[in-house]
Order: sequence, then C-alpha cells, then structure tokens
Amino acid sequence: MSVWKRNILVVLAVLVAIGGGAYYWFVVESHMPSDAAFELDINEVRRLADEMPGNKPAKIQVEQIGAFSFPSTAVVAGDGWKQTAMPVFSYQLVFPDGKTGIIDTALSKEQGGENLGGFDADAYARMSKALGAARFVIITHEHMDHMGGISAYPDFAQIAPVVALSQEQIDHPERSGVAALSAENSKLLTPVVYDKYKAIAPGVVLIKSPGHSPGSQMVYVRKADGREVLFLGDVAWHFRNIEVLRERARLVTQFFLYEDRKAVFGQLKALSELDVAEPNIAIVPGHDGMVMASLLSEGVLSKGFE
Repeated sequence: MSVWKRNILVVLAVLVAIGGGAYYWFVVESHMPSDAAFELDINEVRRLADEMPGNKPAKIQVEQIGAFSFPSTAVVAGDGWKQTAMPVFSYQLVFPDGKTGIIDTALSKEQGGENLGGFDADAYARMSKALGAARFVIITHEHMDHMGGISAYPDFAQIAPVVALSQEQIDHPERSGVAALSAENSKLLTPVVYDKYKAIAPGVVLIKSPGHSPGSQMVYVRKADGREVLFLGDVAWHFRNIEVLRERARLVTQFFLYEDRKAVFGQLKALSELDVAEPNIAIVPGHDGMVMASLLSEGVLSKGFE
C-alpha cells in the first residue's frame, strides 16, 4: 500500500473515531453522575398538604391538547431513532365546593405551529374557559407547552390575580419562547417565592426542582380520597427516564433545553427511590401517554374539564 493511501486511511479512521465519539457523547451517553442528589422529603410534603385548612381536591381532570413527536433518543438517551409521542396535557383540580385549580395550560395551535400534531381545539377551548374560572393557576415550568395557555388567554388582566407563577418562572421569559409574557403582563403578577416546599391550597404542595429549567417545580396533590399524585412537569418526559435512570440525549439538553443535567439526574434518582418506597404515589411525567392511559383506567384521573 502506498504511503498516501495509508495516510488517507489513517485520516478517515481518525474522523470516524471522532465522529463515533461525538455521537456517543451527544446521543447515547447518559450515566448517572456519582454526586447527583436531590432531597425529596415526602413526609414533610404530606405534612404541608394536610396543614392547610379546607377540603382537598375531590377530582383531578385532564385534557390532552395535542402532541409532539420526538426521536426516542431525545426522550431517553440511547433509545434509538424511532419516533415517540409526546402528548401535551393540562390538569384541573376540582374541590368539593366547586372551585377549581389548573396545573399547566398546554399551548395554542399558533404557539405549537406545524410541529404540534393532533391539536384538539375543543379541549383547548375547555381549558381556556377553565382558566377564567380557576381559583389558582400554576405551571410546572416556564416552557411554552406548559404555560402557553396563560400567555394566549384573551384577557390576561382578568386571570392575572390567580396566576401563581414562581419568581424564577417570571424571571426567565427567554425559556418560554413564543409563550413568553410581555413585561407589562408580568408586572400584573404577584410572584410565588419559596425555598423548598410551599402549600398553595389544601392538599396541593409545590416542590422546587430547578434543572430542566430555572423555574421547574413538581406539584404534589393529595385528593380527598387519600390518593396521592405527583406531577413532575418535565423533570422526566416519560416514566422510562425514572425506570432506567437515563436523561434526555445531551444533544437535546445542552443545545436546545440548556438543562442542568446533574440536577435532573439527582431528581430522577430521588423519584426512583420514591417509587420503590411509596409505590402507591402516582407519578406523572410531563408527556407520557402510557402513564396517562393507566391513571385514567384506574380512576386516579378523569378525562375532560368541567
């Protein structure tokens, strides 16, 4: 073999090695850092849920507004390139006195654009109507598919008194994309400020969990019948993230979501431990259609807003 052919092969081998290493690092690698940690004191959360006087939610209802579709490896690193459904949900808590609260508000068709499939205009209309009658409105984090319904509401000043965004969610409009609130509308809000946990209604507790976004928080709900539900927002997109303790592909978290991966890994680890210790707590990832179907069939959640 001539020297120049050998040199070409060496260069090609180096390029393949570099490319393969980059592919592994950005698409496949997802090992739990040894120092990843997150404290989730479920007994303290329960205490706060019970401490606030009043009746706990009688029902939790859900609307699916639409769905995105991502490659599986974007959802769980290393899971391949088959397309995976990412349904978009909004939740309504119904209290015995008829008052309601909303967790996450999905997004409008215009906000979702051509990437949002199966948009259900009737479901979105029910959700938007429910916003106008809610006792409180909270979001798990400030991304457009969770807060879009707030910013798209036709009379923001009407709902502003009940929209309970955290200080971090208000402070990071750049994370909301097309659903970002205007500076004028942000000034109408009274931010929710807390360090770790905060009860906002009987049976409803916020759990600060930055990582996926600066304003990421989980929402714990204890229903009047004693059933416990933990809404994760996008700490995990699918329950498989918790089962296998794998994050989204680094290509997604580093260049699109700008996540704190170690923080999210700590939260996944804590949630895995919680699932083992407290299997009766219904853990609800942000976009898992299989988990949603199971919770609906078990009667933990019910379909359709009032």
